[in-house]
Amino acid sequence: MSQAKAAEAYKDCPTEDLDPQAELRSNSSRADWGPPSRNSVVICQAVGRSIFTSSTSSAAERVSLMLKQEEEGEEASHPVLFIQLSELFSTLEGLEWRETARWIKFEEKVEDGGERWSKPHVTTLSLHSLFELRTCLRKGAVLLGLEARSFKQIVEKVIETQIEKHGLQPELTKKLRYVLLLRPQHHTTRSQLQVLLEMGLGSCSDKARGPSDPGGEVLEMPAKEQLKNCFRKKIPAGTEVANILVGEASFLEKPFIAFVRLEDSVFLGGLTEVAFPSRFLFILLGPRVKVKAYHEIGRAVATLLTDELFQRIARKAQSTEDLIAGIDEFLDELTILPPGKWDPTIRIAPPKCLPSPQKRISMHFREWSPHSNGNVSALEERHLHGHPHASEELKRTGRLFGGLIKDIQRKAPWYCSDFYDVLNLQCFSATLYIYLATVTNAITFGGMLGDATDNMQGVLESFLGTAIAGAFFCLCSGQPLTILSSTGPVLVFERLLFSFSRDYSLDYLEFRLWIGLWVAFFGLILVATEASYLVQYFTRFTEEGFCALISFIFIYDAVKKMLSLAEHFPINWAYKISDVPLYSCTCHGPERGNFSLLNETLSLAAHSFGQQADLESGNWSLLTKDECVQLGGHLVGKSCNYVPDITFMSFILFVGTFLCSMMLKSFKTSRYFPTMLRRLVGDFAIILAILIFCGIDAGLGLETPKLIVPSEFKPTNPTRGWVVFPFGANPWWVYLVSSVPALLVIILIFMDQQITAVILNRKEYKLQKGAGFHLDFFCVSLLMILTSVMGLPWYVSATVISLAHMDSLKKESTTCAPGEQPKFLGIREQRVTGLMVFLLTGLSVFLAPVLKFIPMPVLYGIFLYMGVSALSSIQLTDRLQLLLMPAKHQPDFIYLRHVPLRKVHLFTFIQILCLAVLWILKSTEAAIIFPLMLLALVGIRKAMECIFSLHDLAWLDDIIPEKDRKEEEEELKRKQDLDESDSEESERMYQEKGPEINISVN
Repeated sequence: MSQAKAAEAYKDCPTEDLDPQAELRSNSSRADWGPPSRNSVVICQAVGRSIFTSSTSSAAERVSLMLKQEEEGEEASHPVLFIQLSELFSTLEGLEWRETARWIKFEEKVEDGGERWSKPHVTTLSLHSLFELRTCLRKGAVLLGLEARSFKQIVEKVIETQIEKHGLQPELTKKLRYVLLLRPQHHTTRSQLQVLLEMGLGSCSDKARGPSDPGGEVLEMPAKEQLKNCFRKKIPAGTEVANILVGEASFLEKPFIAFVRLEDSVFLGGLTEVAFPSRFLFILLGPRVKVKAYHEIGRAVATLLTDELFQRIARKAQSTEDLIAGIDEFLDELTILPPGKWDPTIRIAPPKCLPSPQKRISMHFREWSPHSNGNVSALEERHLHGHPHASEELKRTGRLFGGLIKDIQRKAPWYCSDFYDVLNLQCFSATLYIYLATVTNAITFGGMLGDATDNMQGVLESFLGTAIAGAFFCLCSGQPLTILSSTGPVLVFERLLFSFSRDYSLDYLEFRLWIGLWVAFFGLILVATEASYLVQYFTRFTEEGFCALISFIFIYDAVKKMLSLAEHFPINWAYKISDVPLYSCTCHGPERGNFSLLNETLSLAAHSFGQQADLESGNWSLLTKDECVQLGGHLVGKSCNYVPDITFMSFILFVGTFLCSMMLKSFKTSRYFPTMLRRLVGDFAIILAILIFCGIDAGLGLETPKLIVPSEFKPTNPTRGWVVFPFGANPWWVYLVSSVPALLVIILIFMDQQITAVILNRKEYKLQKGAGFHLDFFCVSLLMILTSVMGLPWYVSATVISLAHMDSLKKESTTCAPGEQPKFLGIREQRVTGLMVFLLTGLSVFLAPVLKFIPMPVLYGIFLYMGVSALSSIQLTDRLQLLLMPAKHQPDFIYLRHVPLRKVHLFTFIQILCLAVLWILKSTEAAIIFPLMLLALVGIRKAMECIFSLHDLAWLDDIIPEKDRKEEEEELKRKQDLDESDSEESERMYQEKGPEINISVN
């Protein structure tokens, strides 16, 4: 029916095949329309959409039917297809097949020298070659579902079919059989070591290419070089092969064409470059034609088979017409480059990411649907772009502790695997990296806490609390990749609490104990009532504001610590190299002094210098600076105030560690060295950077500030013990009044913990073992009791260090097609790395002799790296850069296609304003209301719906759930569940991103 309508709309579109006789016959019946162009027939048939008819083309109907049958059958995903193009060449020894190109996703050619493969590139075809291929399939033998066990059987059945149906002369069968069964010459991929060995042994390149006997038959079994081909490492297991054989045969008068799809994939011996079973075979032999005609048709077949949509059609096709319909749909999606506007010799580099084939199919279904239109498509796309509010972990059960029980049931089956999934070298690197970051954070926080509380809590308490709380959380929590730490807002609260206790003569640790008990009580109530459900209202606006604040704190603290070194190690600005002879410094003693002690000291000094000292008169010049001051002497001379430029060296270590970490982390995607080495360097980037600059510091021997770890296991303040008693030191009413500050603390703990949990459990991290929001908060509440009783710091999830932990455990595909970027597979979800980090932190007291060689500037550089990495992976950073870019230079972010630029800038300005307010509150005495300001972010985001439309917020942020929209969203999710993840993924593909994991969901 659709063909008849199309013929009525296009009277110049015949249905005959593409051959001169058919065109002449057609022209005789359509003299009024004038002679059509050579390809007008195919063009008319290939177009699936027309403005002159509302009907769907027959090709679209066929393709739609096949794909819908495939989806209804719920078949497994198809294996990857490796495509090999071999061409027939005439040499002095006779005819031979040579491999000239190969495809997995992109094309690789054997360069003219025949000794190397080209870089992978996007295939560019002439439109004419696709038209010629379409004609070839109509005129040739198409065998679908052929049962054969060897290449010889395939050749015999193809020749038999050509004789029966296409009138092949029987006298040509012997020549055809001989040509087709010739042994092919493969260009095998060899490692650099093999190449060097062959060069050393003097082997010529012709021998290296493969067997030198062009007249032999194709081997029944794979050859040795096929089994040892290094290219196999890039091809995933289960791959199938499509062999394309094209060339000129002088004994043929018309083309010999065959397209074969085997019923079962079969190993075809030495026919293929790599030893994988074959599924498809295309043969094109014919008389001499214009240059490279057969070559271009072979490339057209290969390009079609690399297309996921056509590949599915080819696997499901039942007739030639199904294959023709697949080509027509392929033509319908083509993008034409006009001649003269680009250079055809330029090889187009592969894009960083490709659209999802599932999305292409869903788009086709919408186009083929008679009731669909662009507005519906855009509406669905906006919904799919939004936040997954109704995730399984956040569904309310309506029972006390129902969410906690569900979390335990969800995580229990994975508990054993959480311990053996650690068996990977990458986990060892992550453990060392996060351990050093955690130790540095514990020392920094412990020192500041000691200053704020008169050493009632200090560095040792920080070490012990980090070890106990972290180990317990890793063993019992729902998301063990989370790293617990004390945070800046908690430090502010501790400082205010200690000042209040001192001013009103209250016992600080007992008062703090009761606050901690009330916080734990409120936390258990929140767990029982499934309050974690409220994290659905934490949209990207809130998450990015909080994450940016913590990242800025890391960056600010790292730079602040470095600047403070200038006070302890002043820069010697007054030094002048021309005054070197004037610089000296000697120790002059007092008129009266402790001569017995002096003589003993001088005697030791003289012995060490191998000199004799006048012990009676006392040679003060042999004393060191510290000894001179200790004995009451004074220093005289111009160089007495000289201080080595420790500050400059510290900044070199600081900046060098940061830049080296960034460089080594990105080394994984560089072009140098083999893939395995690059991946190993990328995984150990932070550890290598630390070792490099620790070695530089040790080699120079300057007294840069080093990591100082307590060497004795005892409380920092000797007046306290390891257990805080709850009664006796404070009046009874303090036990009740403690509930008031506990309300502020529980808000802070809840917001801090749950925002971090939402960020870490985002869908794009592809976590397989599920989240545990209720279980995580339950563990934090129990830890509040333990740390309060022992007088240790309070702990919640540390956003930046947790993100660094997950980033160091990213899994990427080890096999990827040439030109294809490694695919992010997820995170190595296990409990051991975090557990080992916290156990090592607890044992750091015994590792002090080793840790004392690590310079603090190196660790501050790691802090800077973690802050910058977390900050650079959120959308806010991208939008801030847009403020400084002219419109024509702005990246093609997906939200810029749908939201006006002024609205984007307004959204960014509001986020910056909220971030500034949070920073001011954190840095002043008003920090006590900081938890309330975090809650206010949710309200501000809700109020922004008065300024921005829901359409704009769907792209810039997430839609806050409403009761009246819940059923609609769940219904849409059920309809598009499979397409949802692919759509989000493909949209993100067009956004230029570094190797870091994204914080935002879209």
